[in-house]
Amino acid sequence: MTQPKVPMSSPDLNDADRQAVINVINTPILSMGKYTTDFEKTFCDLTGAKHAISVNSGTAGLHLCVRAAGIGAGDLVITTPFSFVASSNALLFENAIPVFVDIDPKTGNINPELVADAAKNIEKYLPRKSKIENRKLKAILPVDVFGQPADMDAINAVAKEHGLAVIEDSCEALGATYKGKQAGTLGDFGVFAFYPNKQITTGEGGVIITNDDKAAHFMRALRNQGRAPGDTWLQHTHLGYNYRIDEMSAAMGASQMSRLDEILSKRERVAAWYEARLSDVAGVEIPFIESFTTRTSWFVYVIRFDKKIDRDEMAKRLDARGIPVRPYFLPIHLQPYMVEKFGGREGDFPVTEDLGKRGLAIPFSGVMTEEQVELVCNIIREEVMKS
Repeated sequence: MTQPKVPMSSPDLNDADRQAVINVINTPILSMGKYTTDFEKTFCDLTGAKHAISVNSGTAGLHLCVRAAGIGAGDLVITTPFSFVASSNALLFENAIPVFVDIDPKTGNINPELVADAAKNIEKYLPRKSKIENRKLKAILPVDVFGQPADMDAINAVAKEHGLAVIEDSCEALGATYKGKQAGTLGDFGVFAFYPNKQITTGEGGVIITNDDKAAHFMRALRNQGRAPGDTWLQHTHLGYNYRIDEMSAAMGASQMSRLDEILSKRERVAAWYEARLSDVAGVEIPFIESFTTRTSWFVYVIRFDKKIDRDEMAKRLDARGIPVRPYFLPIHLQPYMVEKFGGREGDFPVTEDLGKRGLAIPFSGVMTEEQVELVCNIIREEVMKS
């Protein structure tokens, strides 16, 4: 492996972000303090949601939403196999069953027509090792893949018809808009995440948003070891978790949120540089943006290669030339533990599998320079011409 010429990703941090963390360290309160409250308020301000509940990861946020939606053992949830595994794992934590449907070939987001069909004919979509006996369809869990919202109007129409909860996984889509509406606000619950390659970062962390008062109070209790309002430190009304965010992370997050539009704009600029340089490369397909996506929140930049090009071999060649890359995504239904549990096979979800074989995330962040983008694109062009 050659020393990378361009980082795969880089957080967009400034001196104010660093000072925010130092400010916390200079106090005796490192958890459950004012910075957590301030951080949560930034999300209510951005989205208009009544409640924002900060947690220590997007995965934790999804898990709490599953609990708040009353999803339990044997319950069925329609979701996508083209995602990071956390979206399905949050269901498995409660012994619920992810019912996968295939995706739109252009965006990679869940196909709403298949969601509608699955809601009406759930037995057709059950995992191979699953039976429908005494099991109830409870929810839909769409994912806003790569920073572009799923077609939420169509999904919500299905949910309304069948009385289903909607948990919107917006962990990759902070600041994106769908028909002018903020991602994360389009279901009963929305979840964001802040790993270092995300739009904003807190190192690790997540936020849930909802307008449901009862659910918000319940999730706040669950994230804090199950302590409900009125409980003392050693009283626990619920079985809960240590899903709290710490004050250092919250302070950094609040600082980052103060310049969210700037951060998103810088990422948009880098995406535009890539589009200008890769759109005419034969054998390379650049990301497709739907007309209802009124703002894309660029999380990663994923290109797809023609089927005649071996993606994995291309990845090795790019890596050898100092360009780090990652396949995006490996289908969830083919992950070893999912195959063992539910019997997933090649061919179950052909669009997901096709995109999983052809997609490659290339270096991307808001702090990339145009020269770095130029270098990446020139090397991709050269290697594609050799194929």
